[in-house]
Amino acid sequence: FKSDEERTPVYRIVEETFHHLLNIFNRLVQIVNPSLEVADLIKLICKIFWSSIYLEIPKQLLDPNVFNAWMILFLNVLERPVPSEGEPADPEQRKSWGWWKVKKWTVHILNRLYTRFGDLKLQNPENRAFAQMFQKNYAGKILECHLNLLNRIRVGGYLPDRVTNLILQYLSNSISKNSMYNLLQPRLDVLLFEIVFPLMCFNDNDQKLWDEDPHEYVRKGYDIIEDLYSPRTASMDFVSELVRKRGKENLQKFIQFIVGIFKRYDETPVEYKPYRQKDGALLAIGALCDKLKQTEPYKSELERMLVQHVFPEFSSPVGHLRAKAAWVAGQYAHINFSDQNNFRKALHSVVSGLRDPELPVRVDSVFALRSFVEACRDLNEIRPILPQLLDEFFKLMNEVENEDLVFTLETIVDKFGEEMAPYALGLCQNLAAAFWRCMNTAEADEDADDPGALAAVGCLRAISTILESVSRLPHLFVQIEPTLLPIMRRMLTTDGQEVFEEVLEIVSYMTFFSPTISLEMWSLWPLMMEALADWAIDFFPNILVPLDNYISRGTAHFLTCKEPDYQQSLWSMISSIMADKNLEDGDIEPAPKLIEVVFQNCKGQVDHWVEPYLRITVERLRRAEKSYLKCLLVQVIADALYYNSSLTLSILHKLGVATEVFNLWFQMLQQVKKNGLRVNFKREHDKKVCCLGLTSLLALPADQLPGEALGRVFRATLDLLVAYKEQVAGLSLSLSLSLSNPCTLLFV
Repeated sequence: FKSDEERTPVYRIVEETFHHLLNIFNRLVQIVNPSLEVADLIKLICKIFWSSIYLEIPKQLLDPNVFNAWMILFLNVLERPVPSEGEPADPEQRKSWGWWKVKKWTVHILNRLYTRFGDLKLQNPENRAFAQMFQKNYAGKILECHLNLLNRIRVGGYLPDRVTNLILQYLSNSISKNSMYNLLQPRLDVLLFEIVFPLMCFNDNDQKLWDEDPHEYVRKGYDIIEDLYSPRTASMDFVSELVRKRGKENLQKFIQFIVGIFKRYDETPVEYKPYRQKDGALLAIGALCDKLKQTEPYKSELERMLVQHVFPEFSSPVGHLRAKAAWVAGQYAHINFSDQNNFRKALHSVVSGLRDPELPVRVDSVFALRSFVEACRDLNEIRPILPQLLDEFFKLMNEVENEDLVFTLETIVDKFGEEMAPYALGLCQNLAAAFWRCMNTAEADEDADDPGALAAVGCLRAISTILESVSRLPHLFVQIEPTLLPIMRRMLTTDGQEVFEEVLEIVSYMTFFSPTISLEMWSLWPLMMEALADWAIDFFPNILVPLDNYISRGTAHFLTCKEPDYQQSLWSMISSIMADKNLEDGDIEPAPKLIEVVFQNCKGQVDHWVEPYLRITVERLRRAEKSYLKCLLVQVIADALYYNSSLTLSILHKLGVATEVFNLWFQMLQQVKKNGLRVNFKREHDKKVCCLGLTSLLALPADQLPGEALGRVFRATLDLLVAYKEQVAGLSLSLSLSLSNPCTLLFV
């Protein structure tokens, strides 16, 4: 995403080379009986063109004559059939065959031009002119070519999945445009019922994968990257877009078609039932759930539809229908069931699905269970079976790495809160084991999009959810700690960069809710300091939380331990960060907050640190630009006064900054916006700290605080106390209003 200036080399390349490329392209297209090498050259030209238009259309290509010359060639390549000679029979080799690659890149380019630059709503006048030209001269022609290509599927021909997916994306984008929709309409029924719907149905490839590699079947079904290539996902998106944008003409027609499939299925003897069509019909009903939930007459019929056409498939002899029944039930778990027995039946069927002999059914059941747990009004429905449920969960987590499993577990923990206490240790042990498995898989694959890496993050989030749910039971943290320590130790190093935030959250819970902070937990301090010094400055706000806990909850150890010396370690880190001129104001905000923590918690025990901390605070205050950082730095001075007002004042005089600091402080206290609200010290905490610092001055002997200064301090303190009282009263009023009217919570 480069600026125009940075893209100048690209424009130069286009200017120097594209007319040559166009000539070469032209000659290649005219070759009779072209070889595979020709396909490779055309593909290369397509990829160069694609790269040049990915973000912006180079000015040279905006010339209508030049652009038209390219488009004639692309349309030629799009329209002409691929050579029959040399096409591999093997499906894997076939989709990578040169001529199908050419077709894919051509469709890719035309889609990009259409979706990014062919929209008439574009604001840029130059781009709008291009969009009008593209819509008028090319969009309809491309649509016609695309429909002809898709027709290959209808007559049993071959079309690579990626090409099908891209074409359906083009058609989905055409639905909202009147001129394009008018072109689509005459062929819409054939497209919808003879091409798109069959693509939504379970097929031979699905069955083969289901039988031979159910783990891969599950992975593909839940992988968002696979969705980019999947004709089925593109078909679902097309149907959803069609009923969303053109529902009046199409929703009833499509639902009647689905109902027809349901009827045929019910009326056909078992050995001849169209199982795969039923699967596609259920997929369609699930995909349209948002539209059907809010559209009459379908909205009123949903419960009956589920009971009649979905629930019976929980006991289907066909595995993929049991899986689809669970998925569809999950999509509709939140509807208002007039008969709670129907909700109960669906819930228990989904729970039974966790023990299904087929892995994909078990995974889809877990996914659906999450919706049922969220929708469940009476937890007694689930409470008696909770232990068995968790058992099934962890059996499944041992089999597959899937973040949706972890999401469901998080939902259960969230719902049951402290009731999870008896299971907390077991849950954390299982999640920790699952985490290590996921990390090992992710490391072995070295693939950023690996589901193992996503599931690893999910495991850590679920552990945090469990720790939060049992936060009022500190004894459990002592039991859980040995399980989590190895994760925290390893993942607070560079090995844990992908999960650093989640690990810090766990460290925060462990240091806050444990009865005391163990020596093993203290061993994590140096790891966080190293990370902060080396690469983790972006995580400083997250690191602040456990460091605050160490100092405020383990004060004695922080003060007395010399191996390592935590006070020195903290000083080295804070002084280095606050002196670093490359860091923005926003980057260093946690540093003054940590100095505050030291002064507030170590009263009378860190006198030797007051001067060095005040010195770096005043130095940074002189460079600070953002008002929030200025407030935090002034609050360090207020905290130092609260810590020991006489010592602090003498140090400020010794440094020759007392007058400068107090003038700035009083000036900041007096600054108000046009509406009368304060510019600085906006939070309750800010006002409290300032009050504590200023009132500490009032107790000083007269020779240390002259009368005039005493008057300023007194007035400022009085103003702050009044503002603080009003803020507290305002918050209380807001909360009481919000409790009487939940809607007002949005505005508090």
